[in-house]
Amino acid sequence: MIPLPLQIIIALGLDQLLGDPRWFPHPVRLIGWLQLRLEYVSRALLPSAKLAGVMTTLVTLVVVACVVGLPLLVLNQFSPLGRDCLAIFLFYTCFAGRDLDRHARKVELALDGADLQLARQRVGMIVGRDTTSLDEQGVARATVESVAESLVDGVTAPIFYAVLAGPVGAMLYKAINTGDSMFGYKNERYGEFGWAPARLDDLVNYIPARLTSLFVPVAAFFLGLRAKKSWQIMMRDHCNHASPNSGLPESAMAGALGVQLGGPAVYFGEELDKPTMGDPGPVTPHHIKQALSLMWLTMLLVTTIILLATFLD
Repeated sequence: MIPLPLQIIIALGLDQLLGDPRWFPHPVRLIGWLQLRLEYVSRALLPSAKLAGVMTTLVTLVVVACVVGLPLLVLNQFSPLGRDCLAIFLFYTCFAGRDLDRHARKVELALDGADLQLARQRVGMIVGRDTTSLDEQGVARATVESVAESLVDGVTAPIFYAVLAGPVGAMLYKAINTGDSMFGYKNERYGEFGWAPARLDDLVNYIPARLTSLFVPVAAFFLGLRAKKSWQIMMRDHCNHASPNSGLPESAMAGALGVQLGGPAVYFGEELDKPTMGDPGPVTPHHIKQALSLMWLTMLLVTTIILLATFLD
């Protein structure tokens, strides 16, 4: 039998080593495929878009719980080691730190090479906004915002739920997070339909976001960045975000880097004038590198605390 903390550590090591291979049929992409099919069915069966979103979310969670939980139960009866290996694989698919790092560094390289068009294409792979009209600062800002938000949903939140409820808990979290990423837009198509996945995502990220954000200033201190400013900006500006959770790590990172995040962004052809976080200051390619260092150290600190808690339990 492999202890749960060691399973998670091995899975994190696999993420560092392998990242997210494009050729691999990743379970999260399969969840996304399932949700798109369920959207079509639920909209056809129910007259209310909000109810259709609720149905899609609930059915997704039931299917994921069964598909993940049943093989684990069967293997536990016949091969505990096989069960642990499957758990490690499932944990590995829930972590996205290395893949985010690769994408962000590719954006940085394109900006350093003065290839703005390529930088726009690359940042478009990690953000939901329209990137075709972004200037260099806009591309760098979008990248830093994505890194900050992924502090939570890329690693620390999956680890939190892995410790709390094992592989099933981690995969259910990713299913909720995927639903919010796909449907949580305030536009004509998803304004009502996306209500359930968006609200559920807010709920499950509430504790992980706050736990993670507490350690951003600590990581900033060890990296020689603006630790005090990170805390001050987080306390001042964390509400300047549509999400009750994302504003915490983003404002903390804005303060640590001495930049301003948020502001105007285009989604589906419509410009949204979002509030800003941080004091005025341009975002440059160098800040992407600093943001990644801050992300990794914060992840290490939070992961260590969460795993230590399992030994004290």
